[in-house]
Amino acid sequence: MVSTNYAPEHAGIGPYATQIAEHWAISGHDTHVFAGMPHYPSWSLEPDYKGALRRTEKRAGVTVHRRAHTVPARQTAVKRALFEGSILLHGAVAPPRMPKPDAVMAQMPSLAGGVLAARLAARWKVPFVPVVQDLMGAAAAQSGISGGDKAAVIAARAEAYALKRATLVGVIHETFVDRVVAMGVDPKRIRLVPNWSHVPAPTKPRDETRRHLGWAPGQSVVLHSGNMGLKQGLEVLVGAARLDPRVRFVLMGDGSQRGALADLAADVPNLDIIPPAADGEFPDILAAADVLAVTQHAAVLDMSVPSKLTSYFAAGRPVVASVAAQGGTAQEVERSGAGVLVAPEDPRALLKAVRALAEDPRGADALGAAGPRHVAAHLSREAGLARIDALMDEALGGPRP
Repeated sequence: MVSTNYAPEHAGIGPYATQIAEHWAISGHDTHVFAGMPHYPSWSLEPDYKGALRRTEKRAGVTVHRRAHTVPARQTAVKRALFEGSILLHGAVAPPRMPKPDAVMAQMPSLAGGVLAARLAARWKVPFVPVVQDLMGAAAAQSGISGGDKAAVIAARAEAYALKRATLVGVIHETFVDRVVAMGVDPKRIRLVPNWSHVPAPTKPRDETRRHLGWAPGQSVVLHSGNMGLKQGLEVLVGAARLDPRVRFVLMGDGSQRGALADLAADVPNLDIIPPAADGEFPDILAAADVLAVTQHAAVLDMSVPSKLTSYFAAGRPVVASVAAQGGTAQEVERSGAGVLVAPEDPRALLKAVRALAEDPRGADALGAAGPRHVAAHLSREAGLARIDALMDEALGGPRP
């Protein structure tokens, strides 16, 4: 597997790449991962890896080959290009030393990772299977990153280079299919492999966790967890917090926009920005909130479906999605039956939905209860890993599932 993001990273695609690789290792396969240095979502290098140029390590039975790259604290098109370029250059100069594999999988959105994986598979003459988690060309155009228009053209070309060389292409959501086909991929080679809920169910009583966090029993708490980047448009939560000091808003996580959000919310006493939770506490903190928020800029349509949704659904709390109604995120929330949609970038609409849930606790609980049912029926780890196994079996010449 080629995946820039991997354990110990605990957000984004890292947990999915890790769980797939460890699943293969447990199944008896000699599993190798070609990865970057841990840096996400804080966009700062993990202390244990500072100064390391190359490193090979064993994690849960998986051999992980790491190569150094730039880590831009601030996201611009130029800095993102340098980030991808450094991954591509170092990976091409120093590929992993390992036996010839049976197949190569790439976790994309890493453009460099996709290109490296395609080239490695061609060199070894083995099947190449990218899994599209995000579309970087569309992301550059839709996320509001500085210089995004020019970056979108370059990113789309790199994506097309990798995807057109694939034996099969996995996509995590059906809204990605049209864009992948437009890059020149035969639709007959595209397979749907949705992500799964990679966190366990909560175990502690909600009241106990709320006391630990200092959340008052009668106060509505709106929690956003995960990456604080440009495409999330988290300013909408700051705006909603300004409108009603009785509602507590909590942003839990890290990312390139964390500092800017902290500055923006400096005079908003009912908004807290807290570090990412430890893995063991994460499910209980999600479950302790009254509302779980997912937000995106209005322009974000078909380039990304937040991985946080699978964790939100497992937590059993209602979701308020401030996203474009025609996008993949909205489709997933509607499909789950576990949340409500509001217009993106509209603090008043978001706050109105939060208040409505607070005034109807039975209805809020019913929405929240739909989440774990949806996970059990469609988003279990077992089902997700089985879909990945079927994808790889088919690429290796087995029957189409």
